Amino acid sequence: MIQNFREYLEDLVRQGYSVRHDEHGSDPDLIDPGGNPIETWRDDYPYDERMDRDHYEIEKYRLQVELLKFQYWAQDTGTKHVVLFEGRDAAGKGGTIKRFTEHLNPRSSRVVALTKPTETERGEWYFQRYVRRLPTAGEVVLFDRSWYNRAGVERVMGFCTDAEYEQFMHQAPVFEEMLIDSGVHLTKLWFSVTQHEQRTRFAVRQIDPVRRWKLSPMDIESLDRWDAYTDAKEAMMLNTDTDVSPWTAIKSNDKKRARLNAMRYFLSQYDYEDKDLEVVAYADPKLVRRGRHSVGD
Repeated sequence: MIQNFREYLEDLVRQGYSVRHDEHGSDPDLIDPGGNPIETWRDDYPYDERMDRDHYEIEKYRLQVELLKFQYWAQDTGTKHVVLFEGRDAAGKGGTIKRFTEHLNPRSSRVVALTKPTETERGEWYFQRYVRRLPTAGEVVLFDRSWYNRAGVERVMGFCTDAEYEQFMHQAPVFEEMLIDSGVHLTKLWFSVTQHEQRTRFAVRQIDPVRRWKLSPMDIESLDRWDAYTDAKEAMMLNTDTDVSPWTAIKSNDKKRARLNAMRYFLSQYDYEDKDLEVVAYADPKLVRRGRHSVGD
């Protein structure tokens, strides 16, 4: 069992740990007092080295061009697309969304990142506030966390009752099947980070002044409930990964590979105009697999 996370952060500060940025100022490393990077990303990861930055930038650009082609096609065909980005805190959801949308036309793409429900919303059907944010024809909507809050943080932190949770687990597959039957293309992505790497990423947020805003008291409290979140995630996968609406799990200890494979998997689902199969190819099977098969990881 990892020590209490607050104590862990205090120890790092006392010992003189620091943060080192690359030339791009992103994806910083946690550095120990001897100047060595903390490489917890290696835990249960199928590659010996993280992806080279130059290679990553080239592949990212090529995939972003494909995303633009996809967006033009969606506008021309009037299709509707929803992408859910879920995973533990610091798993890389926000960074992936940023790369997804970096060059998309904001007139037909939106990111939805809802705060806690208002008093009015608490009195509504649980899915109602998400329905209001669904796409119209030709639009792509990316949810930075979604209705699956109820299966994760609300369940673990006690923000919903057992009855509300059970109702959600029953209704979510039905709700999603209704969306899909009505013409909404739904992609559900789960970003999977290991326990020690998550702890390292939150230490970076604590030490790096420009990232400290990302670290909330709720985050720190949740990090001491790793096992409870694991149980909640596995129950969610077993109940809501259906043939109609499957989950896709992506190993995200290496953020760069995770971002590219999320783009690749998403694009691989569609036969849009002028698709470059060499660029899109297939998502890496070492990193990307069906959600229900990630249970027990």
